Amino acid sequence: MPDAGIDTLVILGAGGDLTSRLLLPGLGSLLASSRGRALRVVGVDRDAVTPAAWRSKLSRAFAAHPSALGSRVAREAEYLRGDATDATDLREVLKRAEGRVAMYFALPPAVAELACEALAGIPLPRGIVLALEKPFGSDAASARRLNRLLARMVPEEQVFRVDHFLGKSTVLNLLGLRFANRLFEPLLSAQNVEKVELVIEEELGLEGRAGYYDHAGALKDMIQSHLLLVLALAAMEAPSSVGSEDLRGAMAQVLRATRAWKKDGTASRRARYTAGRLGRRSLPSYTDEAGVVASRRTETLTELTVAIDTWRWAGVPFVLRSGKAIGSPRQDLVFTFRPVPRLPAGFEGPAGESQLRIGIKPATLDIDLVTNGRDDPFALEHDVLHAEFGDSELSAYGEVLAELCEGDPTLSVRGDIAEECWRIVSPVLAAWRKDAVRLDSYPAGSRGPSTWKGIP
Repeated sequence: MPDAGIDTLVILGAGGDLTSRLLLPGLGSLLASSRGRALRVVGVDRDAVTPAAWRSKLSRAFAAHPSALGSRVAREAEYLRGDATDATDLREVLKRAEGRVAMYFALPPAVAELACEALAGIPLPRGIVLALEKPFGSDAASARRLNRLLARMVPEEQVFRVDHFLGKSTVLNLLGLRFANRLFEPLLSAQNVEKVELVIEEELGLEGRAGYYDHAGALKDMIQSHLLLVLALAAMEAPSSVGSEDLRGAMAQVLRATRAWKKDGTASRRARYTAGRLGRRSLPSYTDEAGVVASRRTETLTELTVAIDTWRWAGVPFVLRSGKAIGSPRQDLVFTFRPVPRLPAGFEGPAGESQLRIGIKPATLDIDLVTNGRDDPFALEHDVLHAEFGDSELSAYGEVLAELCEGDPTLSVRGDIAEECWRIVSPVLAAWRKDAVRLDSYPAGSRGPSTWKGIP
């Protein structure tokens, strides 16, 4: 991606939930930070919106991170009424943009693909960056098709595939922990690790997003994108640098070696929530949420086991789990170590397994050490070493927009990586279409189905 920064940020889908809830607040956090720089914001959507109303919307979104620069950007923002899938409207939008342009597709995946097709038919400004939200396509074939279309429009370095879960602080925390500590890196291999779990759960239910989520579900929404990318960081070999091409090349290499644990996709589980309580909130059953079509059998919780066929990880199961409406949710990466080959006679081993737990949000580290008991030195027990990572000054979307505006593709998902992620989950999707894996249920606010073993 060229080094020059962005002068104009065009937001297609300016009236949507993504723009209001995440994109504009993230931009506000960026403008209030040490990395903020002046730029024009041009919003585009089908609805008629007055310039004053659009500028007021930006001001409200920036209020959590007030700054003089944010106030200036909001005052100078522009709104254009237009259809993101219409080439004539897009041509007019680009005429109004100044300098180097980033076009952010804050649109559902199917609409984003139509917008790209429309954009492919008109001349594009030199150096334009196209920023697309995940999921990239709806399956392996559509991801390949979208990548081929984008390749005809602009060079790969001018495509920014957004995965906001991969904030730069998350990436650097994992890389620093693994590759800057001689203590950890030699231990993280099949010789010492029994299994690896990556769990990203949330308390939120559907929250009015049926239009997108009921077509996607937990597997496409979370595991196909977020979790497989974090897995790549956790399992890859050390890159020669943290530059974008070295880092993404190492991620692609380990993902090419990753497959469903069973080739038929049945090493997976799925469920959806029924009515229940989360704290003081009552949640209806997923199938009773507005906009949900029960016959789609959309899952809100899924678990997938994958294998990584490399020298380092051969034979180690990686368990990926993500779900909505979960009580006491977790966001962590857990390495469970194999037992020592033998304890000297006379010692009584500690209960439970020794683990390395890396919290993603919040960013923490806990490692179990076996020590002699305080009351009985022959009765071994676990002590926990705890550390906390520093927080980023930016929100997740603030970090994404910073990299986009600075022309740094480190946080952009490369095209081949997006296709590998779809390849990995394809056998699972096929098994589910044939109902080879049953759809379980769990009460909202619980940890998951009571029949699922291994759920803490």
